[in-house]
Amino acid sequence: MNRSTKNLLLGLAGALFATGALMAQTPTQKREAHATQRDINQQKRIEQGEKSGQLTPKEAARVERQEGRIDKAEAKADADGHVSKKEAKHINRMQNRESKRIYRQKHDRQRTK
Repeated sequence: MNRSTKNLLLGLAGALFATGALMAQTPTQKREAHATQRDINQQKRIEQGEKSGQLTPKEAARVERQEGRIDKAEAKADADGHVSKKEAKHINRMQNRESKRIYRQKHDRQRTK
């Protein structure tokens, strides 16, 4: 199992654990949980792109780096124990851009050999 797969599995396990308590949460907690679920979904898309050959190793590394930047922004926003609406909006924008980037990279007709 390569390093990116291990990281993906660890991230998925942690995120699935975190989304278990979604039912009785405040709006702030729901925003945070939504961002976590988006992280999971985007990681799945990246993993699927790597497996199918739609993402070259270089493209996958690039989108993984950006995912890391988003994770750092989320951690910074949550450092005080609360993610404000402004911080959540910024993170959402980052995730939207990354989602579009993943789509473009997966559909740009570059394939691994």
